[in-house]
Amino acid sequence: MKKIVLSIALSLGFFFLQGQNGRKLVPSDVYNYKSVSNPQISPDGKWILYSIATPDSTENKKQADLFLASWDGKDSLQLTFTSEGESNAKFSPDGKYISYLSSKKVDSVDTNQLWLMDRRGGEAKQFTKTKEELKDYEWSPDGSKIVLVMKDAEDKKKKKEKVKDPIVVDRYHFKQDIQGYIQDKNTHLYLLNIASENLEQLTTGKLNETSPAWSPDGKNIVFVSNRTENPDRNNNSGIYSIEAKIGSEIKSLTSWKGEEGSPQYSKDGKHIAYLRSTGNDTFINYDNSILTIMDPDGSNEKLLTEQLDRPVGNFRWSPDSKNIAFLVQDDRQRFISKIEISSGKITKVIEGERSFSELESRHGGGWLTMMSDPQHPENIYTLIDDKLNQITHINEDWLKNVELATVKGFQSTSKDGTKVSGLFYKPAGAGKEKLPFILFIHGGPVSQDDYAFDFTRQILAGGGYAVAAVNYRGSNGRGIDFSKAIYADWGNLEVQDLLGATDYLIDQGWIDKDRLGIGGWSYGGILTDYTIATDTRFKAACSGAGSAMQLSMYGIDQYLLQWNEEIGLPWTKEGLDRYLKLSYPFTQADRIKTPTLFMVGQNDFNVPSVGTEQMYAALKTLNVPTKLIIYPNQFHGLRVLSYQVDRYQRYLDWYGKYLKT
Repeated sequence: MKKIVLSIALSLGFFFLQGQNGRKLVPSDVYNYKSVSNPQISPDGKWILYSIATPDSTENKKQADLFLASWDGKDSLQLTFTSEGESNAKFSPDGKYISYLSSKKVDSVDTNQLWLMDRRGGEAKQFTKTKEELKDYEWSPDGSKIVLVMKDAEDKKKKKEKVKDPIVVDRYHFKQDIQGYIQDKNTHLYLLNIASENLEQLTTGKLNETSPAWSPDGKNIVFVSNRTENPDRNNNSGIYSIEAKIGSEIKSLTSWKGEEGSPQYSKDGKHIAYLRSTGNDTFINYDNSILTIMDPDGSNEKLLTEQLDRPVGNFRWSPDSKNIAFLVQDDRQRFISKIEISSGKITKVIEGERSFSELESRHGGGWLTMMSDPQHPENIYTLIDDKLNQITHINEDWLKNVELATVKGFQSTSKDGTKVSGLFYKPAGAGKEKLPFILFIHGGPVSQDDYAFDFTRQILAGGGYAVAAVNYRGSNGRGIDFSKAIYADWGNLEVQDLLGATDYLIDQGWIDKDRLGIGGWSYGGILTDYTIATDTRFKAACSGAGSAMQLSMYGIDQYLLQWNEEIGLPWTKEGLDRYLKLSYPFTQADRIKTPTLFMVGQNDFNVPSVGTEQMYAALKTLNVPTKLIIYPNQFHGLRVLSYQVDRYQRYLDWYGKYLKT
C-alpha cells in the first residue's frame, strides 16, 4: 500500500509539490497583481511621478492612483486616494502643479476632465468642464496654455433615453473594438489658457487631429492627421503644423504615403523627430517603425534607424539635442539604444534578457525607464551611466512567497530550415521528468514574446505544466521579411514553426509527447485553430477570441482595409479562392480531434464572437469534446477582474482534464 501511495505522489508531484519554500501562482493572484505606468520626471529632475493600478475585488476592476518618488528612490508618497482613478498625469513646466485626467463626477459632469493639483498643498481642482470627450493634453513650454485633444460630444439627451435612436453609419471604417460603431464624431485640438481658464477650438472640420507637441518657443504645435480625401480607405497619417493661435492655417510637413506619428521637437527646436512606417500603403499590418527626423519646415528628412530592420519606439531627445534614445525590439529582447544625430552612430545603452518599456530624459543627466524580466514584474528604474537603480517595488511583497517558473531561451528549426526563437517555462521544483506541455501562442501576429514577466504563462506553469512561447514567422524582432513572410498565407508557415518548436522540445526530453496542449488569444486563438486542424497530437486546446471561417469575417470586424489589401475581394474568383484556403480549420473541421475550449468577449469587434461560435458549433456537431465561454459585455481584452480569474481557472481545469494522468 505504501508503494502505491508513493508511486502516485511521484507521478503527480509536479502538480502539487513543486518546490518546498513557497506556493505557486494561482488564478486568484489577479487580485494581488498591481501595475505601474506613466513615469514622469519633474522639471528640476528631483522627483518621479507615476501611477499604480491596484485591483479592487469589490469594484471588480483596477483603481489607479498617483504617486511621487524622489530621484534616488529613498522617499515616496501617495498623492491621490480616489475611487474614480487618475490617468495621464504630468508636471507643469515650472513643476508647481501636477495635472491629470479623471472622470470624478462634479457638478453633473461625468466625462473625463483635466484636474490640477498644487504641489505646495491644497485640494486638487477640476480645471475643465467640457462636454467633449477629453482624450489627451500637453502643456505649453512656458506653462501658460495647454493644448487639449477632444472628441466631439455625444448628444446627452439621446444618451439618457431608454429607447435609443437607431445607429446610423455611413463611414467605410465603421467598427472598432471598445469604441463600437463609428459615427461622425471627430477629434480636434483646443487651447486652454491657464490664467483666464478660457477654452478655444484650434482645429475644426471632419478630420481628426491627435498627438500634439509644442515647439520649444511655444509658437507652433505639430500633430498627426490623415488629411486625404477619404481617410477611412488608407493608412496615410502624416505630420502637420499649426501656429498656436485661433484661426491659423494648417501646414503639411511630410509626404510619405504610409503611417507617420509621435512627433517631438528637439529641445533646441532645430529638428522634429517622429516614427515612420516601413511600407507605404501595403503590408499595413507587418510594418517596422523607423525613427526619422526633419527640420521644422519639413525639409531635410533623414531615416535614422532604417538599417536596423527592427521596430523602434518610445524615443526621447536628450536635453542637449545631440542624441535620441529609443527602445528596440530584437529577438526576445527589448533594449535601449541611442543615436548621435551628427554622425548617425547607433549605440546600445543597455540590453540583456529583460524587457524595457517607457523612456524619459532628465535635465542634468540620466534616463527614466521601466523594466521587467521573467522573474520580476515591471517596475520603474533610473538609468545613470549605464547603471540601473530600482525606484518602485510593485508586487514584490506578495511575490516573495511565490515560486515562479524558470525561463530560458531556445531556438528550433522548422521543416523548411527556418530558425525560430522561443522561451521555455519550467515549473518551479520540477525535476528531470518529462512534463505535460502547453504551447501558448502570442497574438498579433506582429508582436513578440520577450524576456518579460508573463503572468499568463506563469499561471500555467504554476499548474504544473511546461510552457513554451514561440515567435513564429509573422512575429517582429527578426526583421521585416520575417514578419511579412505570412502575408496572405495564414496558417501555413506559422504552424510549421509551432510544430517545429514542439518537436524540438520533445527531442530535448523536456516535455511528454503524449500530453501536449495548445492555446492562445486573438491571433494566438486563430493559430490554435489552424494547428489542431493540421496535427491531431494535441490532447487539449484553449482557443480564445479566434476565427477560422475567414470568408465569414469580411465586414464584421475592424480590419476591412487589411482584408482588402492582404487577402483580396471575396466576390472575385482569386479572392474567394484565397479566403477559402485560409478557412481550412472550419471547412476541414472533421480533421480536428482535439478537445477544445472556446472563449470570447461578447462585444469583441476586433475578432468578433461569431468566429469563435462557428468553431464551437462545428466541433459540437462532430462530437469532439468542446465548450463555449462568452464573457458578457467584454471587448477583445477582458477588463473585469473576476472574468480574468475565471479564464485562468478554466485554462487549468480544461488542460487538467485531458493532460493530467
